[in-house]
Amino acid sequence: MKPHRDITSLALAILKRLSLENQACFLFASLQSAKECLDYSTSPRRNKGANKKTVAYHQIQIRAFRVKDRIYAVVFPSANLSVVSGFWSTPGVGVSSRFAETNLAFIDQLVEVELSEDNQPRSSFEASAHNVLRQRIIHYLRRAVLHPDSQPRPSAEDINFFPTGMASIYKPHSYLSKLYQGTTVLFGMAFMNTITAFQEFGSNYKFFGLGTDNDLGALETFLNEERDLGRKVQAIWAEFPANPILVTPNLVRLRALADEYDTVLAIDDTIGSFANIDIMDMTDMLVTSLTKSFNGYADVIAGSVVLNPSSRRDGELKSLFDEYYVPELFITDAEAIERNSRDYLTRTIRLNHNTSCLVDYLHSYAEDPQSAVHKVHYPSVIDSGVHYRQFMRRTTPDFTPGYGCLFSVELEDLPTTIAFYNNLNVHNSVHLGAPFTLAFAYTMCTYATELDWAAKYGLKRTQIRISAGLEDTGILLEDFRIAVEAANKVKHSG
Repeated sequence: MKPHRDITSLALAILKRLSLENQACFLFASLQSAKECLDYSTSPRRNKGANKKTVAYHQIQIRAFRVKDRIYAVVFPSANLSVVSGFWSTPGVGVSSRFAETNLAFIDQLVEVELSEDNQPRSSFEASAHNVLRQRIIHYLRRAVLHPDSQPRPSAEDINFFPTGMASIYKPHSYLSKLYQGTTVLFGMAFMNTITAFQEFGSNYKFFGLGTDNDLGALETFLNEERDLGRKVQAIWAEFPANPILVTPNLVRLRALADEYDTVLAIDDTIGSFANIDIMDMTDMLVTSLTKSFNGYADVIAGSVVLNPSSRRDGELKSLFDEYYVPELFITDAEAIERNSRDYLTRTIRLNHNTSCLVDYLHSYAEDPQSAVHKVHYPSVIDSGVHYRQFMRRTTPDFTPGYGCLFSVELEDLPTTIAFYNNLNVHNSVHLGAPFTLAFAYTMCTYATELDWAAKYGLKRTQIRISAGLEDTGILLEDFRIAVEAANKVKHSG
């Protein structure tokens, strides 16, 4: 993932000030993140063949600057870009385009400063917009709860913001790794960068990628073996439901296992979303990419972590966050999300409705053996949906919970998949939760060189992931009808 043009312009201005040739740099809003980039780039784990070698310590450095805000630049030879860019693209802790835009306006004030943490209050990363955003999230966490008597409930002080959704996974993972140096478990499939983050950072990683009852049994066996060997499993992570084929994990069993084996349970509710599901009581850390349906307009990125004050691990986690957490969500990003999320509930009604209509339409074809549509993956029509329904919020006069905006449709074979995809009149993107419908050939684009590995976890080349938008339902159904007809035509012409 290449940096935004404003970030590139700011980086070039810094390199020009340093009068360095054949050098590149990545920019961070905290010394902590810059040091993590340096550690990543110089780690022996980066040795991955002729084109990717660990960066030598003497070739990479951190320099600090002040424009309007303090900036930490990790400077390195351009020849090492392919290595260092792995840190930029996966953890998601670099400066945002809005940060760069703001500071470019003051670029004539650019000065190099002493390399130290800025001990001044981080007013650009903790402002009134952040507080309003915290209160809004608390409002949604407390509305239509399943167990009204459950106490204590999260407050604004339990919410921590991060510059991206991935950072809200990477940073807590790094905190836990500093404390335990233990194994991280990922239960069920997850967004590709989440998998990469656990592979690249931390000491050990164990993947139970199907997220089924059989995997639960295997997880229990693994936890028991690790305990017998005196080894710590530092956390179990899962998405609820999981990207891209929407398998919902058995959260009750996961909670019981986390309690029995004394490990943190962290759940990513991005796809289910605050409005639809109430899982706060079941998790020690609730992780959300605010970039997606909460923000809803595909124009700003951020993430949040909510610590559960009723968790037995709350004191331990709060101590970790007190020690390591550095605010890095820039003020104008927080302001944008605050504005955009004002209509979150209204948009969620529309997203739920459009997605449900599309799923029902495609599922009716999947039940017809003459159709090229083989299966639809969505909690309302797959077996694991029972675990999702268990945590749907109570219906209120203004909102009926649904299953979210994401689903995958599976075609019969590759030719029918190509016909469906090429004739579907929607935008193509890896994003989700946007105001417009998006289609993405997830497996083909994400795991093109690992198709056999992906297939072991139910990901197929014949699946197209869909994120429904806010368009007119009738128009969307017509768009999908045309795509299905194209796929059916290919099926019957063969």
